[in-house]
Amino acid sequence: MATNGKSGDNRRHGAVRNRSQIQIASGNWVKRDTDTGRFMDVKTSNDAPFKGVRREK
Repeated sequence: MATNGKSGDNRRHGAVRNRSQIQIASGNWVKRDTDTGRFMDVKTSNDAPFKGVRREK
């Protein structure tokens, strides 16, 4: 997993491991576990992608 570094700097150090994300037709981003291929979470709060999670092509 990625570390958060110093307290209060509001940024992540490094990428989140074993995770990827894709954008679905509705415009929402879906986070996926790369080990099992299962979908884990859908971000519906806004159209921005998850932070620190790599994108699939």
